[in-house]
Amino acid sequence: MNKSQGLSFVRIHAPWQVLSREAELLKIKMPTKKMYEITEEGGILKKLNEIWCKVTEPLQPQVPQQENTNMKSLSYPFSREKIYLYNIKDKDTFFDNATRSRIVREILKRTSTKARNSMGIGTLIANNVYDAAYPLHDGEYEGQNDDMNERKLLYREWARYGVFYKSQPIDLIRKYFGEKIGLYFAWLGLYTEFLIPSSVVGIIVFLYGCITIESDIPSKEMCDQRNAFTMCPLCDKFCDYWNLSSACATARASHLFDNPATVFFSIFMALWATMFLEQWKRLQMRLSYFWDLTGLEEEEEHPRPEYENKLLQKKLKSKNIRTENSNEVRRNSLFSLILDLCFVIL
Repeated sequence: MNKSQGLSFVRIHAPWQVLSREAELLKIKMPTKKMYEITEEGGILKKLNEIWCKVTEPLQPQVPQQENTNMKSLSYPFSREKIYLYNIKDKDTFFDNATRSRIVREILKRTSTKARNSMGIGTLIANNVYDAAYPLHDGEYEGQNDDMNERKLLYREWARYGVFYKSQPIDLIRKYFGEKIGLYFAWLGLYTEFLIPSSVVGIIVFLYGCITIESDIPSKEMCDQRNAFTMCPLCDKFCDYWNLSSACATARASHLFDNPATVFFSIFMALWATMFLEQWKRLQMRLSYFWDLTGLEEEEEHPRPEYENKLLQKKLKSKNIRTENSNEVRRNSLFSLILDLCFVIL
């Protein structure tokens, strides 16, 4: 591959044997045939939840849902020796897109190269052998064809301005992009929902300031032209005396955002922040349970390939310098020893 040939692409495909072997090494949890029932508490909360689901039904995305939401598959780290435990209907679709991309990425990270002291696709990118490495999307999302895929479904029900009012298909996002991206958009969706009541209260506080601006005594006194209050200069040498009524516009504008209603708004925002954090904790635990993320440690972010390559070159350079210094010390010691022997003999 050279520059005269233009841009070239290398497409990597992992067969079932490679996917199953790496999934066992990475201890990826996969659903088994064992099912158990999820029980929910009844009472008034359940009825209110059912009413809320019916009211918000037009806002739900039209994506395939699980047939029986009260049943959940028991997940277990994948093992080729116990393959009979897993619910494998089709080997081509058993591992979803996110899992396949993760497995291939781990293989590329561990694969050694011909260069000395280098390993993984990150080193090759840092050495400009490749420009980038990324997973491919699943099919096309535009066009009038009837072939429906997950990418096209996400575009139709999520990634368009025309569906901004709908809820996010979090389970489909997690299935297509992985758990990390799914949790991010779950947090972003919850944060956006909580911003709606806070923005409504903020607008009410602002309108209250607009209504009461004429009755604000400090603003009225400052804007009254009859009260010709002369103020001291703002600086020592170059500033002149100024009239207090010249700050009328600033005083009226400050009342819009600093009025008695802002005290209530500050208390409301303090309670809002607490409720948001508690709700996110509940949602995070719920998603972790349904996505089988319990017991998993957070993956440590790896340094950039460019940094790793510079650090490797620096280590090799310092090692060569130490080797040259040690050789020079040996030569000097040998010369001193020979010189001492000559003096002894003489």
